[in-house]
Amino acid sequence: MRNLSEDTITQAVLARHKDAPDARVKEIMTALVQHLHAFAREVTLTEAEWFEGIRFLTEVGHITNDQRQEFILLSDTLGLSMLVIAMNNRKPEGCTEATVFGPFHVEGAPQYALGADVANGARGEPCFVRGHLRGLDGRPVADATIDVWQADETGLYDVQYKDLQRHRARGVLHAGPDGEFHFRTIVANAYPIPNDGPVGRLLQALNRHPWRPAHLHFMIKAPGYETLVTHVFRDGDKYLDSDAVFGVRSSLIAEWVRQAPGTAPDGTRLDVPYYTLDFDFVLNPAPAGAR
Repeated sequence: MRNLSEDTITQAVLARHKDAPDARVKEIMTALVQHLHAFAREVTLTEAEWFEGIRFLTEVGHITNDQRQEFILLSDTLGLSMLVIAMNNRKPEGCTEATVFGPFHVEGAPQYALGADVANGARGEPCFVRGHLRGLDGRPVADATIDVWQADETGLYDVQYKDLQRHRARGVLHAGPDGEFHFRTIVANAYPIPNDGPVGRLLQALNRHPWRPAHLHFMIKAPGYETLVTHVFRDGDKYLDSDAVFGVRSSLIAEWVRQAPGTAPDGTRLDVPYYTLDFDFVLNPAPAGAR
Protein backbone atom coordinates (compact mmCIF):
# COMPACT_ATOMS: atom_id res chain seq x y z
CA MET A 1 0.00 0.00 0.00
CA ARG A 2 1.33 3.40 -0.99
CA ASN A 3 0.58 6.99 0.00
CA LEU A 4 -0.27 6.13 3.60
CA SER A 5 -1.49 8.91 5.87
CA GLU A 6 -1.72 9.35 9.61
CA ASP A 7 -5.29 8.03 9.30
CA THR A 8 -4.43 4.85 7.40
CA ILE A 9 -0.98 3.82 8.63
CA THR A 10 -2.19 1.79 11.62
CA GLN A 11 -4.43 -0.54 9.62
CA ALA A 12 -1.71 -0.93 7.01
CA VAL A 13 0.76 -2.15 9.65
CA LEU A 14 -1.80 -4.54 11.12
CA ALA A 15 -2.54 -5.94 7.70
CA ARG A 16 1.12 -6.96 7.39
CA HIS A 17 0.67 -9.20 10.44
CA LYS A 18 -2.28 -11.19 9.12
CA ASP A 19 -0.17 -14.23 8.15
CA ALA A 20 1.81 -14.46 11.39
CA PRO A 21 2.06 -18.22 12.15
CA ASP A 22 1.97 -17.79 15.93
CA ALA A 23 -1.47 -16.60 17.04
CA ARG A 24 -0.20 -15.27 20.37
CA VAL A 25 2.59 -13.26 18.73
CA LYS A 26 0.03 -11.83 16.33
CA GLU A 27 -2.31 -10.92 19.20
CA ILE A 28 0.43 -9.20 21.20
CA MET A 29 1.90 -7.29 18.26
CA THR A 30 -1.53 -6.19 17.04
CA ALA A 31 -2.36 -4.72 20.44
CA LEU A 32 1.12 -3.18 20.77
CA VAL A 33 0.86 -1.40 17.42
CA GLN A 34 -2.67 -0.18 18.15
CA HIS A 35 -1.70 1.23 21.56
CA LEU A 36 1.60 2.75 20.38
CA HIS A 37 -0.11 4.52 17.50
CA ALA A 38 -2.95 5.66 19.76
CA PHE A 39 -0.40 7.01 22.25
CA ALA A 40 1.42 8.98 19.53
CA ARG A 41 -1.85 10.47 18.35
CA GLU A 42 -3.07 11.28 21.87
CA VAL A 43 0.02 13.31 22.79
CA THR A 44 0.70 14.55 19.23
CA LEU A 45 4.21 13.17 19.47
CA THR A 46 6.83 15.35 17.81
CA GLU A 47 9.78 14.02 15.85
CA ALA A 48 12.16 15.41 18.47
CA GLU A 49 10.25 13.64 21.24
CA TRP A 50 10.17 10.39 19.26
CA PHE A 51 13.95 10.61 18.79
CA GLU A 52 14.45 11.35 22.48
CA GLY A 53 12.49 8.19 23.29
CA ILE A 54 14.71 6.17 20.96
CA ARG A 55 17.83 7.70 22.54
CA PHE A 56 16.51 6.91 26.03
CA LEU A 57 15.86 3.24 25.22
CA THR A 58 19.27 3.00 23.57
CA GLU A 59 20.90 4.27 26.78
CA VAL A 60 18.89 1.76 28.82
CA GLY A 61 20.32 -0.99 26.61
CA HIS A 62 23.88 0.31 26.76
CA ILE A 63 23.98 0.47 30.57
CA THR A 64 22.50 -3.02 30.98
CA ASN A 65 25.02 -5.77 31.70
CA ASP A 66 25.48 -8.90 33.84
CA GLN A 67 25.47 -6.79 37.01
CA ARG A 68 22.75 -4.29 36.13
CA GLN A 69 19.40 -4.81 34.37
CA GLU A 70 18.17 -1.33 33.52
CA PHE A 71 15.20 -2.62 31.48
CA ILE A 72 13.82 -4.42 34.54
CA LEU A 73 14.44 -1.24 36.53
CA LEU A 74 12.46 0.75 33.95
CA SER A 75 9.63 -1.77 34.00
CA ASP A 76 9.61 -1.71 37.81
CA THR A 77 9.44 2.07 38.10
CA LEU A 78 6.61 2.29 35.54
CA GLY A 79 4.56 -0.20 37.54
CA LEU A 80 4.55 -2.66 34.64
CA SER A 81 6.45 -5.35 36.53
CA MET A 82 3.99 -5.30 39.41
CA LEU A 83 0.99 -5.27 37.06
CA VAL A 84 2.26 -8.37 35.25
CA ILE A 85 3.05 -10.08 38.55
CA ALA A 86 -0.40 -9.30 39.96
CA MET A 87 -2.14 -10.65 36.85
CA ASN A 88 -0.06 -13.82 36.77
CA ASN A 89 0.04 -14.60 40.49
CA ARG A 90 -3.59 -14.56 41.55
CA LYS A 91 -3.70 -16.82 44.58
CA PRO A 92 -6.36 -18.12 46.97
CA GLU A 93 -6.84 -16.18 50.17
CA GLY A 94 -4.29 -17.20 52.75
CA CYS A 95 -1.37 -17.69 50.37
CA THR A 96 1.67 -15.46 50.64
CA GLU A 97 1.53 -12.73 48.02
CA ALA A 98 4.11 -12.30 45.28
CA THR A 99 5.94 -9.11 44.45
CA VAL A 100 8.64 -7.84 42.09
CA PHE A 101 11.67 -9.99 41.29
CA GLY A 102 14.07 -7.05 41.08
CA PRO A 103 17.25 -6.76 39.00
CA PHE A 104 19.79 -8.20 41.46
CA HIS A 105 19.01 -11.90 41.73
CA VAL A 106 21.99 -14.16 40.95
CA GLU A 107 21.73 -17.67 39.54
CA GLY A 108 23.96 -20.16 41.29
CA ALA A 109 24.25 -18.26 44.58
CA PRO A 110 26.23 -20.00 47.36
CA GLN A 111 24.56 -22.94 49.08
CA TYR A 112 24.26 -22.83 52.86
CA ALA A 113 23.14 -25.20 55.59
CA LEU A 114 20.23 -24.15 57.77
CA GLY A 115 21.41 -21.75 60.45
CA ALA A 116 24.40 -20.50 58.46
CA ASP A 117 25.40 -16.87 58.08
CA VAL A 118 24.43 -15.90 54.53
CA ALA A 119 25.71 -12.35 55.12
CA ASN A 120 29.19 -13.78 54.54
CA GLY A 121 30.86 -10.57 55.66
CA ALA A 122 28.33 -8.06 54.30
CA ARG A 123 28.14 -4.84 56.30
CA GLY A 124 25.19 -4.48 58.63
CA GLU A 125 23.78 -5.24 62.05
CA PRO A 126 23.26 -8.94 62.82
CA CYS A 127 19.82 -10.35 62.12
CA PHE A 128 18.41 -13.83 62.67
CA VAL A 129 15.57 -14.93 60.39
CA ARG A 130 13.30 -17.89 61.04
CA GLY A 131 9.95 -19.22 59.96
CA HIS A 132 7.99 -22.10 58.44
CA LEU A 133 6.80 -23.06 54.99
CA ARG A 134 3.31 -24.51 54.70
CA GLY A 135 0.88 -25.35 51.98
CA LEU A 136 -2.58 -23.84 51.80
CA ASP A 137 -3.85 -26.94 53.62
CA GLY A 138 -1.54 -26.21 56.54
CA ARG A 139 0.83 -29.09 55.89
CA PRO A 140 4.56 -28.34 56.19
CA VAL A 141 6.53 -28.07 52.96
CA ALA A 142 9.68 -30.09 53.50
CA ASP A 143 13.04 -29.55 51.82
CA ALA A 144 11.90 -26.54 49.79
CA THR A 145 14.64 -24.49 48.12
CA ILE A 146 14.86 -21.03 49.66
CA ASP A 147 16.81 -18.42 47.71
CA VAL A 148 17.42 -15.21 49.73
CA TRP A 149 19.20 -11.97 48.88
CA GLN A 150 19.38 -8.38 50.10
CA ALA A 151 21.31 -5.12 50.07
CA ASP A 152 23.85 -4.29 52.77
CA GLU A 153 23.75 -1.31 55.14
CA THR A 154 25.15 0.99 52.45
CA GLY A 155 22.19 0.19 50.20
CA LEU A 156 24.18 -1.89 47.71
CA TYR A 157 23.84 -5.51 46.60
CA ASP A 158 27.06 -7.47 46.33
CA VAL A 159 26.99 -7.45 42.51
CA GLN A 160 27.02 -3.66 42.53
CA TYR A 161 30.55 -3.63 43.92
CA LYS A 162 33.20 -3.46 41.20
CA ASP A 163 35.69 -5.37 43.35
CA LEU A 164 33.31 -8.28 44.10
CA GLN A 165 35.34 -11.33 45.08
CA ARG A 166 32.65 -13.40 46.77
CA HIS A 167 28.90 -13.25 47.10
CA ARG A 168 27.57 -11.60 50.24
CA ALA A 169 24.09 -11.23 51.74
CA ARG A 170 22.64 -13.89 49.48
CA GLY A 171 22.40 -17.66 49.49
CA VAL A 172 20.36 -20.79 48.90
CA LEU A 173 19.10 -22.97 51.76
CA HIS A 174 16.70 -25.90 52.11
CA ALA A 175 13.85 -26.08 54.59
CA GLY A 176 13.84 -28.87 57.14
CA PRO A 177 11.47 -31.86 57.15
CA ASP A 178 8.87 -29.86 59.09
CA GLY A 179 9.13 -26.87 56.74
CA GLU A 180 11.22 -24.89 59.23
CA PHE A 181 14.02 -22.58 58.14
CA HIS A 182 16.44 -20.28 59.94
CA PHE A 183 19.57 -18.39 59.04
CA ARG A 184 21.70 -15.44 60.02
CA THR A 185 22.04 -12.33 57.87
CA ILE A 186 22.07 -8.54 58.36
CA VAL A 187 19.31 -6.04 59.02
CA ALA A 188 17.46 -4.77 55.96
CA ASN A 189 17.58 -1.02 55.35
CA ALA A 190 15.93 1.30 52.85
CA TYR A 191 17.99 2.10 49.78
CA PRO A 192 17.65 3.94 46.47
CA ILE A 193 17.43 1.99 43.25
CA PRO A 194 20.34 2.74 40.89
CA ASN A 195 19.62 6.31 39.80
CA ASP A 196 22.80 7.25 37.98
CA GLY A 197 21.47 6.13 34.61
CA PRO A 198 18.56 6.83 32.25
CA VAL A 199 15.90 5.49 34.64
CA GLY A 200 17.23 7.75 37.40
CA ARG A 201 17.03 10.76 35.09
CA LEU A 202 13.46 9.83 34.20
CA LEU A 203 12.49 9.70 37.87
CA GLN A 204 14.11 13.10 38.43
CA ALA A 205 12.17 14.55 35.49
CA LEU A 206 8.96 13.24 37.07
CA ASN A 207 9.92 14.58 40.52
CA ARG A 208 9.89 11.06 41.94
CA HIS A 209 12.26 9.69 44.57
CA PRO A 210 14.22 6.46 43.88
CA TRP A 211 13.86 4.86 47.32
CA ARG A 212 12.73 1.37 48.19
CA PRO A 213 11.62 0.45 51.72
CA ALA A 214 13.81 -2.02 53.60
CA HIS A 215 13.14 -5.61 52.54
CA LEU A 216 14.54 -9.11 52.27
CA HIS A 217 14.06 -11.05 49.00
CA PHE A 218 12.81 -14.64 48.90
CA MET A 219 12.32 -17.09 46.05
CA ILE A 220 10.86 -20.38 47.25
CA LYS A 221 10.55 -23.52 45.13
CA ALA A 222 9.08 -26.88 46.10
CA PRO A 223 7.70 -29.79 44.08
CA GLY A 224 3.90 -29.61 43.84
CA TYR A 225 3.76 -25.89 44.59
CA GLU A 226 3.92 -22.70 42.56
CA THR A 227 7.23 -20.87 42.81
CA LEU A 228 6.91 -17.87 45.11
CA VAL A 229 8.93 -14.71 44.45
CA THR A 230 8.37 -12.15 47.15
CA HIS A 231 9.84 -9.76 49.73
CA VAL A 232 9.40 -9.32 53.45
CA PHE A 233 9.27 -5.59 54.22
CA ARG A 234 10.42 -3.94 57.44
CA ASP A 235 7.58 -2.42 59.43
CA GLY A 236 7.88 1.30 60.15
CA ASP A 237 9.93 2.14 57.06
CA LYS A 238 9.06 5.62 55.80
CA TYR A 239 8.98 4.46 52.17
CA LEU A 240 6.36 1.74 52.58
CA ASP A 241 3.71 3.97 51.03
CA SER A 242 5.89 5.33 48.22
CA ASP A 243 8.01 2.39 47.07
CA ALA A 244 9.72 3.43 43.83
CA VAL A 245 8.71 0.13 42.21
CA PHE A 246 5.20 -0.25 43.71
CA GLY A 247 5.99 -3.63 45.28
CA VAL A 248 4.67 -3.29 48.85
CA ARG A 249 1.81 -5.49 50.07
CA SER A 250 0.47 -5.10 53.61
CA SER A 251 0.58 -8.85 54.15
CA LEU A 252 4.34 -8.83 53.52
CA ILE A 253 5.21 -6.30 56.24
CA ALA A 254 6.84 -7.70 59.38
CA GLU A 255 8.66 -6.42 62.43
CA TRP A 256 12.41 -6.64 62.81
CA VAL A 257 12.65 -6.94 66.60
CA ARG A 258 15.70 -5.36 68.24
CA GLN A 259 17.29 -7.54 70.91
CA ALA A 260 19.77 -6.61 73.64
CA PRO A 261 23.30 -8.07 73.53
CA GLY A 262 23.43 -11.62 74.79
CA THR A 263 22.93 -15.15 73.56
CA ALA A 264 21.64 -15.13 69.99
CA PRO A 265 19.15 -17.66 68.55
CA ASP A 266 22.02 -19.70 67.09
CA GLY A 267 23.65 -20.00 70.52
CA THR A 268 26.48 -17.59 69.86
CA ARG A 269 27.27 -14.74 72.24
CA LEU A 270 26.89 -11.25 70.82
CA ASP A 271 28.21 -8.15 72.54
CA VAL A 272 26.16 -5.85 70.30
CA PRO A 273 22.41 -5.54 69.78
CA TYR A 274 20.93 -7.78 67.12
CA TYR A 275 17.56 -8.26 65.43
CA THR A 276 15.17 -11.13 64.87
CA LEU A 277 12.63 -11.59 62.09
CA ASP A 278 9.93 -14.24 62.17
CA PHE A 279 7.88 -14.86 59.04
CA ASP A 280 5.90 -17.85 57.77
CA PHE A 281 5.15 -18.50 54.10
CA VAL A 282 2.08 -20.21 52.69
CA LEU A 283 2.60 -21.73 49.24
CA ASN A 284 -0.07 -22.23 46.59
CA PRO A 285 -0.43 -25.76 45.16
CA ALA A 286 0.62 -26.04 41.54
CA PRO A 287 -2.13 -26.79 39.02
CA ALA A 288 -2.67 -30.48 38.26
CA GLY A 289 -0.19 -31.65 35.66
CA ALA A 290 2.22 -28.75 36.22
CA ARG A 291 5.86 -29.49 36.95
